Amino acid sequence: MTKGYLTLILHAHLPYVRHPEYEQFLEEKWFYEAVTETYLPLLWTFEKLAEDGVDYRVTINLSPTLISMFNDGLLRQRYVKHLEKLMELADKEVHRTSSQPEFHGTALMYKDLFSRAHYLFTEKYRWNLVEAFRRLQDAGKLEIITTGATHGYFPLLGVQREVINAQVQAAVEL
Repeated sequence: MTKGYLTLILHAHLPYVRHPEYEQFLEEKWFYEAVTETYLPLLWTFEKLAEDGVDYRVTINLSPTLISMFNDGLLRQRYVKHLEKLMELADKEVHRTSSQPEFHGTALMYKDLFSRAHYLFTEKYRWNLVEAFRRLQDAGKLEIITTGATHGYFPLLGVQREVINAQVQAAVEL
């Protein structure tokens, strides 16, 4: 007899960190690190599973703030510049540590990480991670859900029902 089901839902959220008034803004690095270390590897893994014939289904929650940043042209450009700087630094570290085996493997690992991220973002996904997630959804591999527009905690917003409705409406329209 079935007693119930367990569903694991991946939750993808970052606070909105776009600051065009500054050439470089520390909090934007949170977004760049998350793209490099989480979202690109996740997309690549999902696609690899499908290519290998693995029948999987995953539910992922993409917050509206994260989707907005994925779609932002300025953040996309800044992300590529950020990756290019990291790739340059990784190349220098590979050269610098060539006679230090205790560090050289790590330098090579980062060189590969940043080069792969650059390839995936600019060439494979053509600067558009939302479309990459959408293709997986259209293929029946992902179920994409979302949160309220500003990622607010609905029980605390419940005093004013129209606030919750506006949060949901804005998120769905995104």
